Amino acid sequence: MGTHLRLATVLAAVTTLAALLTPAATAHPAPEAPPAVPALAALPALPTPRTAVLDGTRLRLTRARLDRGDHRLREAVRALTARADDWLDQGPWTVVDKPRPAPSGDVHDYLSQAPYWWPGRPPTAENPWGCPYVQRDGERNPEVDTGTDRQDLEKVFDSTYDLALAWYYTGERQYAQKATGIVRTWFLDPATRMNPHLNHAQFIPCKYDGRAIGIIDFSQSYTAVVDAVAILDAGAPAWTGTDRAAMRKWNSDFLEWLEHSDFGAQEAAAANNHGTFYDLLLAGLAYATGDRELARRTVRDAAARRIGPQIAADGSQPLELARTRSWHYSTFDLVAYTRLAAIGEHVGVNLWAYQGPDGQSLFKAVRYLLPAATGRTVWPHPELEFHRFAASDAVHAAADAGDKAAKKAVPLLEEPPGGDLWTLRPAAEQLDSIAG
Repeated sequence: MGTHLRLATVLAAVTTLAALLTPAATAHPAPEAPPAVPALAALPALPTPRTAVLDGTRLRLTRARLDRGDHRLREAVRALTARADDWLDQGPWTVVDKPRPAPSGDVHDYLSQAPYWWPGRPPTAENPWGCPYVQRDGERNPEVDTGTDRQDLEKVFDSTYDLALAWYYTGERQYAQKATGIVRTWFLDPATRMNPHLNHAQFIPCKYDGRAIGIIDFSQSYTAVVDAVAILDAGAPAWTGTDRAAMRKWNSDFLEWLEHSDFGAQEAAAANNHGTFYDLLLAGLAYATGDRELARRTVRDAAARRIGPQIAADGSQPLELARTRSWHYSTFDLVAYTRLAAIGEHVGVNLWAYQGPDGQSLFKAVRYLLPAATGRTVWPHPELEFHRFAASDAVHAAADAGDKAAKKAVPLLEEPPGGDLWTLRPAAEQLDSIAG
C-alpha cells in the first residue's frame, strides 16, 4: 500500500511540473493554420493512371504523400486548385460556334488562321472575307482570336489538364465533372464535336485552305489532353466507359490522319520545333491508342533524326536561335523533347542517353540555357520578350533525368506565374506564350 501511495505522489508531481513548463494557451495562442487541402485518406484507392507523358506511378505516389500531409505538396495543390477553380465558370467550348465555318463549309472542322495576314478589301456579302489577303509581318490580325477556333482550343487543352489533375489530388467531383463536360463538348458530342483532322489549320483566306504548319496548334499541347483523359480513366465520376471508348476512337482517327495525310508528311519533314512536336504528337497518340511499337519507334528514331541535326555540339539550337524570339523557341523545342523522352521511358527508349556524332544531347541543350535560366548571365541572342521562367520545366526535367548541373540550378529558377507545379505534374509545359 505504501508503494502505491509513493507512485501516486510521483505522478502528481510530474503532472504539476508538466503544467508549469507548458505555456498557457491564453498567453501564447497557436498560430493560425494555413488553408486546408482536402485530405485523401477517406477517398477510395485509385488505379495508376496510364498516362503517356506523365509517370502514372509517380502521380500515385505523390497522391499518397499528399495524404500523409506533405506540406510542400499541399502548397502546390493550393496553386493547382486555384487554377482549376478559374475554369469552373468557363466553357465548355466547341468548334461549331465560330462566326464562319472552315473553307470546307463543315462547321465541325477546326479552323485557325495565319496571324499576320489581313483582308485587302472591306468584307461584303459576296466577299465575306475581304479577299485578297495581304501580309503585314508582325501585325496580328484580331480575326485570328475572334473568328477562328484557336483560342478556344488552347482553353480546352489547359482547362482539361488542370481540372483532371485537381480532381486526382483532391477528390473533388466538381473538377472531374467540369473536365468531362469540356472533353465531351469538344471531342465527342455529335452536335458539337470537332472532326479528327487539321485540314484547315493556319489557313490564309483566298490563298490556302489550310497549311501543314497548323498541326502545331495541336502538337504543342495535345499530349496534355491525352494525359488528362488517362487520369479521368482512373475512376473519375461522370466519366464513363462510353466516353473512354469514344475518346479512344477519336484519337485513333486523328492518328490515322496525322500519319497518312500530306500535311502530316510535310510536318514530319520539318527540321525545327515543328518536326519535334510532330514526333511528340505521333508518339503520344500511338501510346494512348495502344500502339506501343509505333510510340517506341517514333521516340527511338527521334534521337538521330532530331537531336543530331537540330542541336549543336555546344547545346544550342541554331534553327531556334535564328528567330526573333530565340529564348522562347529554344525552351519551346525542349518542351517537345522532354515530353517525348518521357513517353520513351514508358516504351523502353532512353532519349536522354543519346549522344550525336558531335556529342549533341538533350542534357547539353538544357545546360546551354542554364546561365540565363538562373539569372547568372544575360541571354546573348535576339529575344523580344525574355521570360526567365520559360526554362524552368526543361531544367526540372533534366534534373529528374539525372543531370547534376540541372539539379544545382533548380533552386535558382524563377517561379512561373501561378506557381511551380512540377511536383504535381512533372512534365514540361509551355510556360510562356507568344502570339503567332
